Amino acid sequence: MAHRDFEALERRRMRAVRLFEQGEGQAQVARRLGVSRTTAMRWAQAWEAEGGEALRAAGRAGRKPRLSDEQRDQVEQALLEGPRAFGYATELWTLPRVAELIQRITGVRYHPGHVWRLLRQLGWSLQKPTTRARERDEEAIARWVKTTWPAVKKTPHASARRSSSSTRAASPSGRPSAARGRRAGRRRS
Repeated sequence: MAHRDFEALERRRMRAVRLFEQGEGQAQVARRLGVSRTTAMRWAQAWEAEGGEALRAAGRAGRKPRLSDEQRDQVEQALLEGPRAFGYATELWTLPRVAELIQRITGVRYHPGHVWRLLRQLGWSLQKPTTRARERDEEAIARWVKTTWPAVKKTPHASARRSSSSTRAASPSGRPSAARGRRAGRRRS
């Protein structure tokens, strides 16, 4: 997503103010600055009502962050301490755990499904374990793959003739349909 250049947008609005002060109409300002007539009209109305300061930048766009910079630093320090420092049994940060940690530290409640945005802003990324579970039994897995999996994989009557209709069983005789019509009595291919 491209970020807006708020300074350039403000410069364009200030240029519009100068053009209005020189007596240019809304249509000429819109053409010269490459904006819609509606935008030029809003700028003219704001300029007439409050002067050039009305078209200065209002600051940042969008919603204010829920956490201050100081709170974000506190959350990051807590994350670096690890989950065990906060009473969790494993060394694994999950989104619900991080949401709980944020609420515990800052009092701000985040939905676990949105925590990943904050983590990404802090420079954290998804981590997958590189090692296998200690409980993993390679011999038992190999035995299961050799004996149980083939039986599970095969479906009963796999070689039996099937019907193209999901609601009617296949005809055991394979005879043509007894339906009336042009094609009645013909064998289907």
